Amino acid sequence: MLNWAGNVAFGAARRHRPSTRDELRLIVSEAARLRVLGTGHSFNRIADTDGDLVSLSGLPAEFDIDSTASTVRVCGGLRYGEIVGRLHAAGFALPNLASLPHISIAGAVATGTHGSGVDNGNLATPVRAVELLTAAGEDLTIDRSDPRFAGSVVSLGALGVVTAVTLDLLPTFDIRQDVYEDLPFEVPLLDALADAYSVSLFTDFRANRFTQVWRKAIGASAAPDEFIGARAAAGKQHPIAGADPAACTDQAGVPGPWHERLPHFRLDFTPSSGNELQSEFFVPRSGGAEALRALARLAPRIAPLLQVAEVRAIAGDDQWVSPCSGRDSIAFHFTWQPQADAVMSLLPELERALSGFEVRPHWGKLFTMAPAAVRSAYPHMAQFVALADELDPGRKFRNEFLDTYLPR
Repeated sequence: MLNWAGNVAFGAARRHRPSTRDELRLIVSEAARLRVLGTGHSFNRIADTDGDLVSLSGLPAEFDIDSTASTVRVCGGLRYGEIVGRLHAAGFALPNLASLPHISIAGAVATGTHGSGVDNGNLATPVRAVELLTAAGEDLTIDRSDPRFAGSVVSLGALGVVTAVTLDLLPTFDIRQDVYEDLPFEVPLLDALADAYSVSLFTDFRANRFTQVWRKAIGASAAPDEFIGARAAAGKQHPIAGADPAACTDQAGVPGPWHERLPHFRLDFTPSSGNELQSEFFVPRSGGAEALRALARLAPRIAPLLQVAEVRAIAGDDQWVSPCSGRDSIAFHFTWQPQADAVMSLLPELERALSGFEVRPHWGKLFTMAPAAVRSAYPHMAQFVALADELDPGRKFRNEFLDTYLPR
């Protein structure tokens, strides 16, 4: 069994897809080692195990809106694309979405996955409560009133099986999406990223410029003809040069519901499965421009292995092991050619270039940073490990990946 990209072969002794909560409880209770697999969109072994691998996709698709509280409670195994249309139809929205609506809710929030926007936190930010099935097979709900909450949403799967989450909602809104081309690296980076509700800057590192700017603005007001000197694209674009833009969400300034514009890709397409690798690194917002310059100096090494890179802003949060914990951040995302050996050889150079910027890697993507360096990037790491040991004293939910990056 392989992950979404085909670069990880899972080593589980047993695989399960329970259809009831009682069946899941029995599997958890009897397992010595267990991990939950979402949609398989991680590019490293964070979801792997030598024990039992569980998918929640067969459980009842719980979806309960509380209109008075403006919240929704959803089964952790659901994908974002399976709930966003229903939320919109009920008059509600989530504040942000990732590039792909194909990913599972529990997996996305557990790894600190995010969208874009200087005022928008990652996908864990709207979580009001998380429901866990513990190592002992017991139900546990941790909400914002619990002092353990800051370690319980971005949890890396280390605390238990996330059976459901409750999310805060906003009133539904429309977004228009406009694409621009050829923005020089020399423009003020933070000004560009703060220009609209959500902004993504794409580059191939073949020149000191962003090949595309995807500007997502609330409402239907006209977009400028230029974006800080970048020109409006002539037609619909794909972030990767030459790729078919049919898989992408609508552009050219046509307003539409939030869930049809905030992702880059449409749910009814499966973009590029199996022919890419991904890495992502987060630095404090104040260091974003200088970090970009450091990466640009590596352009001759990066460009030959790259499909496209994306630069985004994300608001800080208070989750203990979120990549944006305690600081507003700039994320540098790399979609690589499927050349694993070459990519893994390049990553140490790239990480050294970012080492002076308090860099943190995305938990679900490829990186080679030393475990001690990863741990030291999180001031609350000791608290998180203590919480994991409290809820899982037998370390049932650990695996080689977590044993490497979380201190024993």
